[in-house]
Amino acid sequence: MSNVSELDVEALQAEALLTDKPEPLLVTYWKRLRRHRLATGSLLILGILILLVVVGPIVMGQMTYYNVSKGEELNYDRDTQDLANRNASPTTEHPLGTDELGRDVLYRLLVAGRLSLFIAFSVVAIRETFGIFLGAISGYFGGFIDNLIQRVVEFIIILPLLPLLLTLSALLRDVQIPFLPPEWSQSVVIILILSALGWTGACRLSRGMVLSLRNQEYTEAARALGMGDAQIITRHMVPNALPPIIVNATLGLGVVILVESALSFLGFGIQQPVATWGNMLQDVQKDMFTAPWKAFYPGAMIFITTLAFNYFGDGLRDALDPRLKL
Repeated sequence: MSNVSELDVEALQAEALLTDKPEPLLVTYWKRLRRHRLATGSLLILGILILLVVVGPIVMGQMTYYNVSKGEELNYDRDTQDLANRNASPTTEHPLGTDELGRDVLYRLLVAGRLSLFIAFSVVAIRETFGIFLGAISGYFGGFIDNLIQRVVEFIIILPLLPLLLTLSALLRDVQIPFLPPEWSQSVVIILILSALGWTGACRLSRGMVLSLRNQEYTEAARALGMGDAQIITRHMVPNALPPIIVNATLGLGVVILVESALSFLGFGIQQPVATWGNMLQDVQKDMFTAPWKAFYPGAMIFITTLAFNYFGDGLRDALDPRLKL
């Protein structure tokens, strides 16, 4: 009887294994990512940071103070100049103090983060999307098309990036895009410049993945079923090339923030009075001996955000790579 019961148990276990639904791939990736503590901590920090820069300026937008000479309460924006209160130390009214024009540092820091993150996400979305499709076309067709695209990629890679960025930013800085305020026109120009020079990495990654996939059995089956080249690229090549592109995009977010901050710090990026973390650092230079603490705040935001993106990208790489076990 014991032998029969053991056989029954084994049969039930085998049937359960055969009938059990496989775990969704996204759930598997999430479980792997959670084991990477630095990555999950970085994801939490990024979530809090994004929430602060989106909601914070709305909550802090208006301040109320009592005007003694008029004997009434008045409202004013935290970004309004107050020369009588410039370079003030941190207080309950201004938790991080004021800048050289008397504006609230915390408010400007959050507004600057909103613009810096918007530029970073926009640049990465544009260049990764363009790069992955161009790389897929290059790897799928090969031949003359592949050679042409790769020669363009190599030409862009060998260009001196920083001098070119400074030159293009200086030439296009005053371009006014219709229906957009000046600060958004400056942002769009920076986004277009960084996107135009940054898509080569995604293109080469995508090409390498498609080269290894274009002769697979499912690709031949798709051709046999009458699918066109465009359908095969969009339905099979691009989705299978996404994991390394996603990791590359995550790591690229920190790089874009650093580059945009460097351009603004050097005076070639977003111009005052619009705040970004880079031009906030630029403003501190003349007050380093009188108010040195002001350099810490934008520098710390750049450091924390870039580090969080890098750690998150590292954890995402491990989660998406089936050969790596956490």
